[in-house]
Order: sequence, then structure tokens, then C-alpha cells
Amino acid sequence: TQELHPWVDWPEQLKTRDFSALEDAKTVLADKILKHKFNQFLFFRQWLRLKAFAVEKKVEIIGDMPFVISLDSSDVWARPDLFLLDENLNPTFVAGVPPDYFSATGQLWGNPLYDWEYHLSSKFEWWVSRLGATLELVDMVRLDHFRGFAAAWHVPYGNTTAIEGEWISGPAVELFTELKRNFPQLPIIAEDLGVITEDVEALRDGFELPGMKILQFGFSGDPEDDFLPHHYPVHCFAYTGSHDNNTARGWYDDSLESERQFCREYLHFDDSNDVADAMIRAVWQSVARYAVAPIQDFLGLGAETRVNLPGTTAGNWKWRMKPDVLTSTLNTKIRRMNLLYSRLSAEEKTRYTQWLNAHRGDGVMPH
Repeated sequence: TQELHPWVDWPEQLKTRDFSALEDAKTVLADKILKHKFNQFLFFRQWLRLKAFAVEKKVEIIGDMPFVISLDSSDVWARPDLFLLDENLNPTFVAGVPPDYFSATGQLWGNPLYDWEYHLSSKFEWWVSRLGATLELVDMVRLDHFRGFAAAWHVPYGNTTAIEGEWISGPAVELFTELKRNFPQLPIIAEDLGVITEDVEALRDGFELPGMKILQFGFSGDPEDDFLPHHYPVHCFAYTGSHDNNTARGWYDDSLESERQFCREYLHFDDSNDVADAMIRAVWQSVARYAVAPIQDFLGLGAETRVNLPGTTAGNWKWRMKPDVLTSTLNTKIRRMNLLYSRLSAEEKTRYTQWLNAHRGDGVMPH
């Protein structure tokens, strides 16, 4: 047994999926394989029960699908023909992004990149299968690093930073045409952040995919900044900040004074304790069809509750919300925000109108 060793370090016959070696391994490891199958059975049963409950409550779940996958993954091991690998099954190029807002040396992800010629010749069967499997678990999928579909940053394997690389394009239109043929509604959100060029925008808009707007990115001091709410299009997801950002309060505390000053002036508040509520209101009152804020922002929490810091591997995805913070006061706060900015569902609007008509003139507001 190989325990936790990556498949690239396995004995050659297992690494290259020799049929006899795999059959022997299935026999020797039968109990362990069955244990993993059972664990997966339990997970999927629990998840599908959760999803059924969400459907009952008219809640849709958004999933995340990364552009790239790990070298040490079952996909690369089982289907090396899908990726740019050499004869020793090492990547020839790895994924990343050049220097940007998050990192001066870029982000070197180290993931293998796709052999787009093969994917095109197979009518993107792997992508169709991947998206289909994801949509069995969620209702909508956010495609992380959407710009990679138009062109991906290829860094030579072995480099220690992502500074040196090359943008290489792929058959993006053909891919999304095939996805739309299989999934006509194309329930996809394009994570269109970072280095966004005209070809990325053309791909997003050509398939009518909603993009993302992050309010925290808008306070450079330029009123023409596309991340300010008065520039948001209707067809987008607007966020105070995503999982890759600091919390609203954490962002404010760590920002330059010029950014804080512009933020206060734009959002019209004075007390730093009010920044999270002010940012939520700005996103909610925008014309963006979808408004999103992390629960940390509704709670006014600081940088200690940040979920992820791009370009780092330690200390991420550790924060957990305690159940007792989901109070009736918080529920009222969120519902009032949805009411004020017309973000209630049709059913909730009807219920509110009925309540309002029944209590008109008594000076009481609904909760």
C-alpha cells in the first residue's frame, strides 16, 4: 500500500496503470477500497438529503469548480492524456497567474495544464462529465479563474515563481458551445477577476454568463472604477468581498488612509464600526441581480475571521461560525435589508404586502 504517497511516487506499474498491477492491488486492498466507497456513499447520501432540504426551502446552492486540478489527483492519474505531461508523466507547464493585486510574484499554483487539442478532438467529453457531476450536487457553478478558458498563464515546470510565463489560448468558444448543448440553461458564474482582457469579456458576454464585482476593489479613488456600484451591470454577482478577500472590517483596518477616506466619502459613514453595514447596503442597493456578502460582514467581524489569503497555504479555511450567532436579530437585519432594496422573493413580497395592508396606519414595521 502507498498510504499517503502521491501517485507520481508510486511503483512504475501502478503509476502507469498496468492492468495486472491494478488487478493485484484491487485484491490486496479490497477492504480499504470498500471502506472508501462506503465513506463516499455516506457523504453523498448526507449531501443529497441536505440538497433536498434546500430545495424544499427554495434555497439554491452555488458550487465552485476550479479551472485546474491537482497533479496528485485521480483525474491526472487515470487520464494523463488530458494534460500537458512529458514521457515521465511530469508536467511540461504548470498553471498560475502573473503578478497582480494579490501577489508581487504572481501565484504559482503548480497544477498541470490541459492538452486542448485532445479535448477538442473528444468533443470535451471530460468537461461535460465534470460539469454534469458537479450539477448533481449544486444548482449553479462558479467557474474559478474563468479567464483561463480564454487563455491560461503557462509557467515552465520547475520555475519557483509565476513571473515568467506565457498566455496560451484554448478552444474556449467550442468548449462552451458544447457545454451549452448539454446544459441549455448554462448555470455558470464567470469568476472574471484578475487580468481580464477583451477575449475574456467576449467569451463571458457571448454566452451571457454573469460575472463578478467585488466592492473592496473599488476604492482606489477613481470614480470611474468598474468595481464601484454605480457602474455595476444588471447581469452580475456583486460581493462586498469573496472568500479570497479580507472581511469588510478587516479590509478597512488594513487599507491605506486614502482608500479609507474615499470609502467613507463614497459610502457616507464616519465610524469605522459601520463599514461592513455600509458596504452591504451599497451592494444591496446596486442594480446587480445577485447580491452577496459573507456572514462575517453581517456580523461585523475583522481580519481574524478571514477565510483565505491567495498565494499562501497555511492557516486558510480554518474559520468556523458558531451556531449561536444566527439570532433572530440577525435574521431581522438581513430580511429588512432585502425588503428595503427589493431583494425579497415574489412569495415574500406577497406576504409582506398582505401584512402591510393588514397593519396600515398602526405605525408598526414588520420583522
